[in-house]
Amino acid sequence: MRKALIVLLLGGCLLPILLTAQTSAPKKEITDQWQSWISMNSTFRLSEHWGAIADIHIRRTGFISDPSFYFLRGGGSYWVSDNLSFVVGYAHMWLAPSTPGATAWADENRLYEQIAYATSIGKLSILTRFRDEHRWREIITNDKATGTFNFTNRLRYLLSVGIPVSSNQWVPQISIANEVAVQFGCPVVNNTFDQIRLFAGIRQGLGNGFAFDFGYMLLYQQKVSGYQYDRNHTLRLFFYYAFDKYSKGKKAVPLMYEDE
Repeated sequence: MRKALIVLLLGGCLLPILLTAQTSAPKKEITDQWQSWISMNSTFRLSEHWGAIADIHIRRTGFISDPSFYFLRGGGSYWVSDNLSFVVGYAHMWLAPSTPGATAWADENRLYEQIAYATSIGKLSILTRFRDEHRWREIITNDKATGTFNFTNRLRYLLSVGIPVSSNQWVPQISIANEVAVQFGCPVVNNTFDQIRLFAGIRQGLGNGFAFDFGYMLLYQQKVSGYQYDRNHTLRLFFYYAFDKYSKGKKAVPLMYEDE
């Protein structure tokens, strides 16, 4: 009787532990990847208030060995003032398969709206941007494109700072930025947090409306499972072109920062 009681007591103590072990969340898994990212970002201000933007992006993984995505974006712009602008537009992504041996690419269609405000504090140039994206992402099943799409909304907030280190215009500025993205929708169960993008590098004007920034981006993204993450170490080179018919001769507004 005494032995049976001891067994029951031990079983009662161990059962919750065993159940907890079976139902506990999986351990976080982080996959490190090395990537390169190059783009051309264009802004056309055609009048006091109206203009357009157009971007093209290429990102590769394994540094440059394998494709990650190709991305095109266009939009119509409205300037409230030299520092405050709105954009509404469309974008399309061709997303390469991430599973080894897979061949099926996924299409993604986006509609988006954004508001951006550029200003300066002392010598610092500051850009804040809020973007709302409506995304239709193609479902891939058994390495085949299905032609059906999941719909989600993604909200992104960016803060970018340019820090001049010399009065000489040919000496690059220091460029620092951080962007946070969260997403919502029926397919989003375990990864409402989408990603953060930290960037540090240089920004340099080239004259005649051209400029570039170059540096390192840390992209940390939560995957659909919720416990798996990609940590992408990215060498990034972005080119910019700005055509401004209206504000020639005025003090330059800080460069717009664009990304996928």
